[in-house]
Amino acid sequence: MWDLFCTFAAAIVHSKNIVALIMTEYEKMLNNLPYDYTDAEIQARIKQTYYAMRDFNQCGAWDMEELRRCQQKLLPNAHPSALVIPPFHCDHGDRISIGEGVVVNFNAVFLDGGGITIGAHTLIGPNCQLLTPDHPHDYLERRKTIETGLPIRIGDDCWLGGGVIVCPGVTIGNRVIVGAGSVVTHDIPDDVVVAGNPAKVIKTIEQ
Repeated sequence: MWDLFCTFAAAIVHSKNIVALIMTEYEKMLNNLPYDYTDAEIQARIKQTYYAMRDFNQCGAWDMEELRRCQQKLLPNAHPSALVIPPFHCDHGDRISIGEGVVVNFNAVFLDGGGITIGAHTLIGPNCQLLTPDHPHDYLERRKTIETGLPIRIGDDCWLGGGVIVCPGVTIGNRVIVGAGSVVTHDIPDDVVVAGNPAKVIKTIEQ
């Protein structure tokens, strides 16, 4: 039975490797597989995003109509009621999903190759960083232009204080409060307050 399981597991790994071989680098990125970030298609998309980001960051927050127009161009998967306050920085823009009523304060950095999802009515404080790229731990491999995007998911009705950093692959539950300056390195359950580096649960929120 063990031999059969090992054979089956090896077949799955082999099939994934074959699929990866026939994917473009961009398709690998979309599927959270290791990809070459210097690939021409990916770089062209990043360049296009750069120009949209430049236009967005030049919008005055007092001109809401113009800000909304620029935001929609940069972040097409943001709910119309969401508000992102410039300056704002990202790699792709269309890899970010932002829910109803979300507010992202100024100086946010979203490295979104792995995909970022923010639930409804969540508040993101100034200078927050949501970072999906994961680089090889072996230093020789890290010299190559390969990374893996690990998705970040943040639930509904959360509040991330100023300067919070969320690391690759982290899921934050619903109604979570993250203290200012915290570094979130692991998944966080619903209805808690976390703080520190690394962020730890310091209180349960009674609903």
